[in-house]
This record gives sequence, structure tokens and C-alpha cells, in this order.
Amino acid sequence: MFRKNYIVKINLPGGIVAAGDLYPIVEAAERARVEEMQLGSRQQLFCKVADRYGPDFLNALDQAGLFYEQEKEVYPNIVSSYVTEGVFGRSGWVSEGLYKDILGGFDFRPKVKINLVEGGQSFVPLFTGHLNFISSPVNNHWHLVVRRPGTNRLYPWKAGIYSPDIPRVCQLLEPLLGVVEEEGPWEQRLYEAVHLRGGFPEQPVLPELQMPEFRLPYYEGFNRSGNKNWLGIYRREELFPLAFLKEVCLIALQTKVGQLYTTPWKSLLIKNIEEADIALWEYVLGKYRMNVRHASNELNWQIEDCCPDGLRLKRYLVRLLDQDDIRTEGLSFAIKTKQGSGLPGSVIIRKQEGIRPDQSKLLDRYSIAHTVDFNPHSREIVAYRKDLEKENLFPYLVSLCKEFYRQQSERQSPLPSHPVPVQAGQSGGGAGGWQCPHCLTVYHEQYGDEQQGIAPGTPFARLEPDYVCSVCGGAKTEFRVLEKIN
Repeated sequence: MFRKNYIVKINLPGGIVAAGDLYPIVEAAERARVEEMQLGSRQQLFCKVADRYGPDFLNALDQAGLFYEQEKEVYPNIVSSYVTEGVFGRSGWVSEGLYKDILGGFDFRPKVKINLVEGGQSFVPLFTGHLNFISSPVNNHWHLVVRRPGTNRLYPWKAGIYSPDIPRVCQLLEPLLGVVEEEGPWEQRLYEAVHLRGGFPEQPVLPELQMPEFRLPYYEGFNRSGNKNWLGIYRREELFPLAFLKEVCLIALQTKVGQLYTTPWKSLLIKNIEEADIALWEYVLGKYRMNVRHASNELNWQIEDCCPDGLRLKRYLVRLLDQDDIRTEGLSFAIKTKQGSGLPGSVIIRKQEGIRPDQSKLLDRYSIAHTVDFNPHSREIVAYRKDLEKENLFPYLVSLCKEFYRQQSERQSPLPSHPVPVQAGQSGGGAGGWQCPHCLTVYHEQYGDEQQGIAPGTPFARLEPDYVCSVCGGAKTEFRVLEKIN
């Protein structure tokens, strides 16, 4: 029985789709009266279909030999950094051909999340999979970092993985991830269980994995790469008009652009555009009024797939960041409204639900966390603030942005740092709040501290000497002044 409206997910392994393969999908969706499609954070394609057209649409996908899932995700898409090759840098030995060979070796559909990424780039997340293969300095060998489902704990594999072995390694590990008990050294138990099932040839021990510094490249508009051009297209509402996608496929076929690429930032990227063909692409962008010049502080957000609540919150916060001209370069933000989304971010905003004592209706509340070093590749999360209403999120985001740049300037400055200690009862300053140095929680006079019964409008100097941070218990004497960010 089809629902009135339901979502069909089509996996695009590695984020790669040939224009000739996308075209029949678009045509089938067009016959099903679909007007727009969405891209997913794992480089998938989503399509919302009305029930009256559902059987014909799914039948068309079956006839085209396409794998899809309806209203579920048992088989996550394989994520790859194939999209970055020749665009956002290139490693010494990882090539598009190698990605294709590895992806072509999967003769089964994985039920766990698999990431296949080049180690020197920061555009595609490193550890959002359960099995994360990251290229090493050793030719044709990959680091394997295992993340146990339902946790943020990372377990580096003992030895390197040879490129042709990756599909078989995944097939051996997949059924064991949820079976091996996490008692004692879990990675050792997993290692032993793999070898009991046949194992795979041992490879050399690799140099220690070095995480790249996060620098999100600007992934929109026309850009030069060698003697060709590439085009990146981002959509604020994550919706790509079907008619536009159809023309994209036709122009790609006409100009011999073989493949299209989806990114974890839910954007579309087209490589290898000849200079003489730019006018064609400009024409179709203009015809469908596609903006390709969004502000950078809008492009560094991760939202769950098909999540209207997350998109609304993102629009709200981005508008405030833009109005106050807040710099966010070097950071990324994630909004999570459900468990297990696995989105990466320097700063994570999580939706929680609770009932306020003075009200009977359910209200949306949020918590904020950040990674230890503000690197979204890290999985070490520090709780920052909790039980916030939407209207109170922005000041704390600004404080975290300022703390990030303070840390950056200290690391990069050749001059020694001389912090000024804050004394209890000190008055003046603090226009941007007072911050705990341990967990970065900020006390704002405007909001007070509801958890400790401190009313809004209470100056920091009037707090009792034994006041402590409401998150980590840091002493009042340790708080430092934050100047207002303009």
C-alpha cells in the first residue's frame, strides 16, 4: 500500500552518476509528476512521489536496473572523495580510475556506512562511516578506521589495506561490527574474529594517520582546473528542479561531459567543462534562475536529509550570522534532530524535547556542543550549553566563533600569549559575556543562568563568590572577559 506521499532514495555509489544514467531517472520522475529532487549528505538522490504515480515510477526504476529504497535506509550509500580529484587538489597515487575499480569490486550491497576518502583533502568527511578507508602515503594502501555503530569511538586497524582488498574487507567486517562485544580491547576482539572467518592478507604497518586541517573550499560557481572548468551548484532549500536536472543531463551528453558528481554538502558538481561550452551552462543557469554566489557562512552547514525543521533553523541562524557580519571561515556547523545521523561539525546543535515546568505544551529546546579542537574530522565532543530556546542559540554560536579564532591566533602568532586573570567582583568590560575556560560556557548578563536561579539582567560582578559554571563546575574566579563581537 503506497502512502499519499513517500520518499524514494536512490544510491549513487561514491557520489558518481553518468549523465546517461541520471537522465532516465529524471524522465521517470517527470512522468510521476515530480517537480524537484534532493541530494543527501551521503551523496544519495531523494525523490518524493505521490502514491497514485508510485507503482509506475518504481517499475521504471526496476526496468532501468536501478537500486532504490522506499521510506527506509537499510543500505547506506558508499561515500567517496572522487568528487575532489582534479578539483580540490590531488594526491600522488589516488586517481579517479582507482576509485572506480574499488567501487566496481563491491558485488554486494553494504548495510554499514563506508567512506573511501583521500587523506589530504577536507571536503569529504573522514569518519562519518563505520568503515573509513583513508589513503596513506604508501602507494595503493589505505588506513582503516573502524567506528562501532551507535558510538563515536574510533579504532584504527593494525595494518594497511591494499586497494583491491577493500570490498572483501568490508564484506568480512560488516556482520561482525554489531556482534563482537565491547568488553576489553574491542579492536583486538574484532581483529581476531576477522581472522577466524578467513581473514585477508596482511599488509605493512603504515605511518600514523595525520588528520588534515579543515579548510572547506568554496564549492560554488565556475572555477578553473587545469585547462578545463568545473561548475558547483548549491541550493538553499536542497531542491533541484527536475526540468533543470533534465537539461543538465542533455548538455552534459551534448558536450561530452561523461559524469556528474554529488557532494556531502548536498551540492552538484560538474567537471571537465570546455571554455567554449561555458555559455551553454550559463544559459541553463539563467533559465532556471540558479544562484551560484551564496555567502560562505551558508555553505558550511550539515543538515539531516529531508529535514524541514533543520533547514528552518539553519536559515534562521545563517540570517543572524549574516546580519551581524560574523566570520565562520574554518568552522562547520551541524544540526541534528534525531539520533544516529552521524553528521560531522565543528559546532553541533542538537534538538531536544522537554516540558518547561511553567508550561504544559511541548517546546523545542536545543543543546550546543563542539569538537575539542573545532576540527569536524574529530569525533571527540565537548558539551557546551544545553536546554536552550531557539532565540538563545545565536549568542552562544558567536561566542564559539570568537573562541575558535582566539585559539587560532594563539597557535599562529609568533608572540607569547599573556592572558589577564579575572578577579571575583571585577566590574566593567564583559560586553560579550564571561567565559569558563574549561568548557567555553558563556555567562551573559542579558540571559542570566536559569539553571541556577539567576535572573536575566544580573551582572557578573553581582554573582555570589561561590558561583560556578553550570556545565562543568568551573570557579567564578577562573571566568574571563569576552569582548563584544561586532
